[in-house]
Amino acid sequence: MKTISILGSTGSIGKQALEICRLHPDRYRVTALTARASRETLFEQVREFRPEMAGLTEGFEASEIPADLSFCRFVGGREALRAAAAEVPADMVLVSIVGIAGLAGVMDALGAGRQVLLANKEALVTGGHLVTDLARKAGKPLLPVDSEHSAIFQCLQAAGPNPAERILLTASGGPFRTWDPERIRRATPAEALRHPNWSMGAKITVDSASMFNKGLEIMEARWLFDLPEDRIQVLVHPESIVHSGIVFRDGAVLAQLGQPDMRVPIGYAMSYPERLETGVAAPDFFALGRLTFEEPDEKKFPALRLARAALRAGGAACTVFNGANEAAVAAFLREEIPFGEIALRVERALDRLAGLRADSLEEIWEADRLARRI
Repeated sequence: MKTISILGSTGSIGKQALEICRLHPDRYRVTALTARASRETLFEQVREFRPEMAGLTEGFEASEIPADLSFCRFVGGREALRAAAAEVPADMVLVSIVGIAGLAGVMDALGAGRQVLLANKEALVTGGHLVTDLARKAGKPLLPVDSEHSAIFQCLQAAGPNPAERILLTASGGPFRTWDPERIRRATPAEALRHPNWSMGAKITVDSASMFNKGLEIMEARWLFDLPEDRIQVLVHPESIVHSGIVFRDGAVLAQLGQPDMRVPIGYAMSYPERLETGVAAPDFFALGRLTFEEPDEKKFPALRLARAALRAGGAACTVFNGANEAAVAAFLREEIPFGEIALRVERALDRLAGLRADSLEEIWEADRLARRI
């Protein structure tokens, strides 16, 4: 039996990870759960899975903990993430909280010698060199949970000693794939949140609509698979059946296919190198009929261009890209700026903060702060 701690248990990824635990009670025991502010959902999870520790990072009040949960130790604030990542016994830590807040959780878990299941791309976007160095020292490879990076990881397992020449990173194209630029610029939050294939949180869904999510995934792939950005190719694939692949020097391609259901990559990370039942059926290829691929339009979706420029710039540029985007998306969801303004604000922050260093966590936090302020 493996023990698991889940940072972000009330979000989409966390809930689906608990589905895997529910499906295999003989294989997994939950030792810690944390949430940002969804207290009632967290309380229900604690009742069912009976972890040793649970935490709320916002709005924690010890007096509000129900009496029937006295068996569980509750922790509040930033300390909740640290305790769940590094203090409570766990073979593996699933980091599924959104944003740069995940960086410290990943570092804490690796520092404690835990296996990290990575569903937080921002940890590698903002602190890729620090995280990969620590993972190397800990002797614990990062196991990706993002569907695209899990697909690449799975293909690399099948590749044996043969190195990949290029990565093929697929993108659904989001809800605005066929829209004209002016209509995209004026898109509303309600329109941006209608993803055609995936069920995700608001921030990630908006990032998918703008393709900032794919820009972040290019950065994540650079660190996970140690390839420069010019060897990471984005393919728009509206059906979301081919989750990503790798190209070899002889022209052969390996790709991983499956239903657009996050339980598959979550389950693979939790059971690696085994494969367990996830409750997801294989695709019905006769029903699919055809699979289509398109080149991304960087004029309509400038996030891809900006992401590659940030990677080439180095230093804290990727941190600035991420922080400015998080702040701009929050403003868009509050209906303070139009959708088209998100990329403009990120580009402005990159221009104004060029040359910042990111050699320590302190420098990364400062770059993030400055980017959000701009």
